[in-house]
Amino acid sequence: MLYLLTGLGTSVGFHRLFTHRSFKTSRPLKIGLGILGSMAAQGPVLQWAATHRRHHEVADSAGDPHTPHPGGDHGEGGAIRGLFHAHLGWMFSAQEGANPDRYIPDLLADEDVRWLHRTFPIWVAVGLAVPFLAGLALTGTWAGALAGLLWGGLVRVFLLQHATFSVNSICHSFGPRRFQTGDASRNVWWLSLITFGEGWHNNHHAFPNSARFGLMRGEADLGGWLIGALERMGWAWDVVRVSPHRLSQRRVDRPAE
Repeated sequence: MLYLLTGLGTSVGFHRLFTHRSFKTSRPLKIGLGILGSMAAQGPVLQWAATHRRHHEVADSAGDPHTPHPGGDHGEGGAIRGLFHAHLGWMFSAQEGANPDRYIPDLLADEDVRWLHRTFPIWVAVGLAVPFLAGLALTGTWAGALAGLLWGGLVRVFLLQHATFSVNSICHSFGPRRFQTGDASRNVWWLSLITFGEGWHNNHHAFPNSARFGLMRGEADLGGWLIGALERMGWAWDVVRVSPHRLSQRRVDRPAE
């Protein structure tokens, strides 16, 4: 359950709400999504959003923080090193971080988002404390509490982080491309199942502000479905959608006119 909640906090909260402004919502739900995203332990929201906006600005070219195609490194060994860099290595490189004043001035002006950023360590700790206490309550033993911490805390964080990292690496290296973009983004259907729609990465790069990443029939996108449900309940509004005409114009395989 915590994997689902924190995964949606990352995809719907950190990514679609804060980074791309794909919809608007109430202050309590905004803060709630920010807390869940913080509990995923992928970094504080301002850093997460600034890095991702920089990625979109220069995707798969010089300055992209986590492209698997850094250039000048060819062959099988270069491909493997590129995948590792995009998946994990970029976080330990000496490259300059995304400038918050340039990439996220709107978020810096939001007091709630600044508070979420400052309190990030607290929410990571809460994300570990909840399964620990749940294990203790359910079993009445310290062994049960530690098992809860292991599976609902540490393993959950590990799996969700690597699922998210796989969007950076796998979705810029393998899979089909439905839409024309100026980068190497691709769609990986099975990854969308464990990232709540993030695996439709070529779709996302073609239309970054779209609230839905699964743009075609049959493309599972739990994050997009959640936003749609929130809209129907009146808890989300100004939801960004892509018109059928725009979809058709950007299709790689569209018929010649």
